[in-house]
Amino acid sequence: MPIRTFVPFNPADDIVVANQTTVTLGLWSGDIGSLMSFYSSSTQMSASGEYYFDLYDKNPATDSTAEVQFAVAYGNIDGGGTPTLAQDELATLSTEATYLQYKNILLDPSEDTFTFNGAPSNHIYVVNIARSRLREQLDPGNWLITLSGSHGSFTFIDDSFQTLSATSKFAKSGRIFNVISGSLTGTSGSTAAATSSSLGRGFGLVYPDLGIIVLNPDAIIPTVGFASASDSNSGCGGANAQNFYYSTNASDLAAPFAPFTGSLTTSTVNGKPGPVPQYNHAGLVRSIVLGKDFQARSAETISSTHYFVRLRNKDFNYSNNPTFYNNTNGQVLNEDFVQNPHVYATTIGLYNDNNELLAVAKMSRPLEKTFDSEALVRVRLDF
Repeated sequence: MPIRTFVPFNPADDIVVANQTTVTLGLWSGDIGSLMSFYSSSTQMSASGEYYFDLYDKNPATDSTAEVQFAVAYGNIDGGGTPTLAQDELATLSTEATYLQYKNILLDPSEDTFTFNGAPSNHIYVVNIARSRLREQLDPGNWLITLSGSHGSFTFIDDSFQTLSATSKFAKSGRIFNVISGSLTGTSGSTAAATSSSLGRGFGLVYPDLGIIVLNPDAIIPTVGFASASDSNSGCGGANAQNFYYSTNASDLAAPFAPFTGSLTTSTVNGKPGPVPQYNHAGLVRSIVLGKDFQARSAETISSTHYFVRLRNKDFNYSNNPTFYNNTNGQVLNEDFVQNPHVYATTIGLYNDNNELLAVAKMSRPLEKTFDSEALVRVRLDF
């Protein structure tokens, strides 16, 4: 009796594509949903620090298991706030490069600037979730960030619970939701305190499919109060200190930042504006550090296909295992198994038309197979 090794599937009866399901997990390392401690690296005071600061879950200077969770950046369409202003007129300054980078990633070709609540803005703060943490997307309606400043602590969420409203938008970057002041309620949905700041300016935008949160400095800074004229850590005292926060205190962050020695003026340097302190993103970093709470979850869509493997009574009753037959003459070693074989199936292999193994399914326990028994095994592949 021939031994059947491969049996083709009948696509109509044996293969079923199941509905997609969404799985959510805590966004941060170890599938944790809330991050309350943040650390930066002193090595970022080199060139990359002019563009962004990485934030870790542990101190990278003392813990080798520390992992980057997200990055914070500041962008200015005119190059304002660039750490090194002594550049020629044609140079692309670091803050200008940051603004243009996120403009190209997030905005449609017809848009030149970020717009918050209908008002264009020439500068932005960016919170960019590390790709290794994101999986497929930031779960809309399931994230909250607390920012703390001289005006107190404020929590910000998105307005995805208003999915069917006019606030929902789509672009080349995927879905777009507004950043609003509010709090999470339970496991789904949010309660909104306000859709914009008291100044009538939108707080920001969130792009969940890319894991990017863009904040509006013109609304965030005066609301939270990154600095005040009396703040000894501001590094830029005077009437304009509330506009930008710059920390020089090593205790504010895991790593110290070089002090700002410039002035808050509207003058230009080699044709480039230079009105703001260096490393403006340090202000948002410090506000996040003092807020001590960044809650977020990732979401991943799982597509499943079910394969029904039918072990009929006349099939798969013999084994290719060398303990089953004589390797020299091919005879079954146990004479009782010639007419009445008993085998135990433990593994199912799925092959393509070229007999190439594509997937292996392991059964929880061996399955006895004889001529007077049949079995139906469902194999599920998740993509």
